[in-house]
Amino acid sequence: MAPIAVLAIILPLTGRTKPAAAPNVAAPSTSGRAADSLRLTEVSDRDAFRRWFTFLAEYQAAIPPAELPAEIKDCSALLRFAYREALWKHDAAWLSQMRLEGTPLLPAVKAYQLPHAPRGARIFRVNDGSDADSYAEFADARTLKNLNTHMLGRDIALARPGDLIFFRQLEQQSPFHSMIFVGPSHFPTAPAADRDWVVYHTGPMGHGPGEVRRVRLAQLLKHPDARWWPVPGNPNFLGVYRWNILGDDQ
Repeated sequence: MAPIAVLAIILPLTGRTKPAAAPNVAAPSTSGRAADSLRLTEVSDRDAFRRWFTFLAEYQAAIPPAELPAEIKDCSALLRFAYREALWKHDAAWLSQMRLEGTPLLPAVKAYQLPHAPRGARIFRVNDGSDADSYAEFADARTLKNLNTHMLGRDIALARPGDLIFFRQLEQQSPFHSMIFVGPSHFPTAPAADRDWVVYHTGPMGHGPGEVRRVRLAQLLKHPDARWWPVPGNPNFLGVYRWNILGDDQ
């Protein structure tokens, strides 16, 4: 596939160890935030993380469904993939694997370049403990929301690129759902005036695997099913959340 815009990532993760299977996770709470091991203290690192995270998420909506990494099967998998790869060391091996040789890159996150981090690729908190078993490569949407992000509020205007939008649909088998606020698109095919893009995975649809979609926030606010409106009057809308790694970055 030819490069798209500044970056072109071909995403089959050959040669990379697959994320571990879901651990036996205790019911999450919000009390673990202060003890998170990964925190980006430099403004440049927080900006770099946001740019990589949103690009990698948005790109999944741009490629043919057949090229989507096998691990991305639902909304939380999309979050985990983009988060992990944003922090991965973008060395020659990574560039070759992603077919990015010779392509100008976004600035790197300098504080952490996986797998060289305090707990390697175990980057998601899964309980309130302080030992190694409190972190894992896998975390479901509920655990990502409760233990790896913090709530900003229920006003969608609070969202910055890289922030998350969470919903809870009790009538569904997996009630917690997430979307990524991208903001301005990374791709020049999108009108420059459109600065409110959102990316999400639908989850399985019928007998199919579902797909990654990119829509404008203005479109989401007109969704035919009001359960998906990110507005305070919708009880299914949980709010806007920010990754704990970004701290209280404003």
